[in-house]
Amino acid sequence: MPARTTPIATTMSTDSLYRLLAWASPAFPTGAFSYSHGLEAAFADGAVRDRATLEAWIAAATRHGSGRIDADILRDAWRAAVAGDDAALAEANRRGVAYRPTAELALESGQQGAAFAAAYNAAWGNCGESRERSEGVCHAAMFGAAAGRAGATLENALTAYLSAFAANLMSAGLRLGIVGQNEGQRILAALEPVVAAAVTASMARDPDDFGAATFAFDLASMVHETLYSRLFRS
Repeated sequence: MPARTTPIATTMSTDSLYRLLAWASPAFPTGAFSYSHGLEAAFADGAVRDRATLEAWIAAATRHGSGRIDADILRDAWRAAVAGDDAALAEANRRGVAYRPTAELALESGQQGAAFAAAYNAAWGNCGESRERSEGVCHAAMFGAAAGRAGATLENALTAYLSAFAANLMSAGLRLGIVGQNEGQRILAALEPVVAAAVTASMARDPDDFGAATFAFDLASMVHETLYSRLFRS
């Protein structure tokens, strides 16, 4: 006899969708454009040099690197916000702040998180950033909490966040001259099933199965700190 499953809501209001699109947009002032997530160092080293290698780099980051970490933090923050559990939300945020392998990646997540909270609070209300200020702010946790309180489904919140994550890395590759506009869009099209798989995996994953193992990304981030000239902050 097949195992019983609990249905998951897949629809949400137009207001919730509107907010997700706004928060994941490049126009939302998180400063994401100023970070390359170590990609600049990988480009300088020649590890990422064309469309194929850029696509592979973004796919790995999304499914196995910081994308996986952020997806699980967002998921836990979303669930805490929906349940009204402030303690669980604070714990998700602390975990998201702590689980960064390099100083630059911690800066990237923390500064984007603080910027997200400030913009959110100015337009929509309080998302709790002030309570977390002493411990730091994790972007994925702030996004997940805001999405949960807005009535967005977890699946759509994860899709919006990871799509924006992948798009920002593609944009960094574009500005580094690795690909052109059309090639960049082909990369985003190719990453559609990658993002979908990452969303599905996060929703099904046991919260204790937390972590990532992408040492090349960590090393690239460390090397980035020593580059003679840089376009990006990470």
